Formats: sequence, structure tokens, C-alpha cells
Amino acid sequence: MTEQRKGELYSLAETLLWGLFPVITVLSYTSIPALVSLGWSTLFAALFFGVFVTVRKKWHELKKPLVLRYTLLATFFIGILLYSFYFTALRFTTAGNAALIMLLTVFTSFLYFNVFRKEKIPFAHILGAICMVIGAGLVLGPNASTPNLGDLLCVLAICVAPFGNYYSQKAVQLASSETVMCLRSIVSVPFVFLLAFFTGAHATWSQIQDSLPFLLVNGLLLLGLSKLFFLEAIKRISVTKALSLESGAVVVTLIAAWVLLAQTPTIWQLSALVPLMVGVALLTDQLKIGARS
Repeated sequence: MTEQRKGELYSLAETLLWGLFPVITVLSYTSIPALVSLGWSTLFAALFFGVFVTVRKKWHELKKPLVLRYTLLATFFIGILLYSFYFTALRFTTAGNAALIMLLTVFTSFLYFNVFRKEKIPFAHILGAICMVIGAGLVLGPNASTPNLGDLLCVLAICVAPFGNYYSQKAVQLASSETVMCLRSIVSVPFVFLLAFFTGAHATWSQIQDSLPFLLVNGLLLLGLSKLFFLEAIKRISVTKALSLESGAVVVTLIAAWVLLAQTPTIWQLSALVPLMVGVALLTDQLKIGARS
């Protein structure tokens, strides 16, 4: 099996797990606030990766200065900013809306890796970007007159995602994925709990116990195993291709939200799904049309 094929399979496995993330997160909110949920989920993810690093004897990788530098930068953009925005967003918007907007990470990654670096842009990529903008308009359009706070927080999340993915990719070229994720999770935990404290988000031990099954699933499987799969994927394939394959997670989210949260997909969400998926395919060269400009 080629390394590229391995990367694609890792990305597919991550997609199937990650599609459940918004739904499991919303279920954890029945008892505790968003940032408390993020803090405990991240703590369980840190324990998960800590076991991996210990068993595989990888702690020595943290002695590399560049690993520390890239991982700490990735932690700031993803572990702290992105997840704080995303977890809080799910308090105010539906799981389906959040998943659809997060698809635009492909669009913001395209802007970061191509446009801002002033690389030559193929016509198919321009068309893909237009499709993504149309899809975003269909998701955000119904609330245009009174913007939904959750949708706006998701927009902030997709804006910081490319920076975090860039530094994550740099880090996993120098150290194992479990080491990078372990450090990212360990550093994130105190910052998230401090943020929860200063924003007045708190929960009793009894409330935490009520949400414990969802926190464990989020920490061990979704912030843990699925993100390990993602980092293993971007070791072998490009970030944009991995994000393209991950786009299928939105379908899993819409179905899971319908079954578990009784959030029936709206006509706007289903309409947005088409241009968003086409845009993802065009921006990541999974679908090629016309001549290159």
C-alpha cells in the first residue's frame, strides 16, 4: 500500500468519527457549559495521548526545539482558539449548520495556501471558491438580517484553522502524531479551564458526571483517536486533500443530528450541501474542469 493510499484511509477513518463530534458535543451540554465540556474533553484526550506516548516511548521527541515551537503555535490556533469558538458555537446553532460552515475550512485553507502566497490559481480553483461562497450564503442567508452568534463563531473558527493545520503539518514532519497531540492537549487544558473560569462557566461534579459518557467519547475518540488519524493523514497527503476527504463528515453529522437530536435537515442546509461539496472537490483537484489559467 502506498503512503498516499494510507493517508487517504486515515482521512476516511477520521471522517467517520469526526462527523459525530458536533452531535456528541451538543449532548454533553444538557448538564454543563460549552467551555467546561471542552476542558474535560481535552483533558481526556491528553490522557489518551499520554498513554500512547508512554507506551511507544516517544517523550524524548519533545526535546526538539522546532517540535515545541510548531506544536505550541498549533495549540494556540486549534486547541485554544478554534475549539473554543466551535464548542461555544454549538450552544447557539444547530449541529448541521456548524458542520456545513466548518466545511469552509477548505476555502480558507485555499486562500491561505494559494491566494495569499500569490501562487498561480487554476480556473477550476476559482470556480470551486465561488461554489463555496454560494454554499456559505445558503447556510448563513436565512439569518442574514439577525446573524446567529453560533454561525458567526463558526466563521471565526474556519478563519484560524489554516494556521493551526499549517503548524500541525510542520510538527508531525519532525515528531510522531501522538507526541504532537499529547503536547497540544496538555497545553490546551489549563488555558481552556482558565477561560471557562473568567467567563463564568462552571459546573458541579454531579453535573459533570451526568455528561461523563459524552465527555469520554469526545475526549478519547473524537478529540483523541480521530485527530490522531488526521495528523497521520497529513503526514502523507496535503492538508487540502485531507480536508476534502473529511468533508464527507457533514453527511454523518446531518444524519446523526436528525436521529439523536431531532434536528431535521432544512431545505437551506440540503441546498448548501451541493455547492459546498462541489467546491471542495474543485479546490482539492478531486474534480477537474476546463483549462488551467
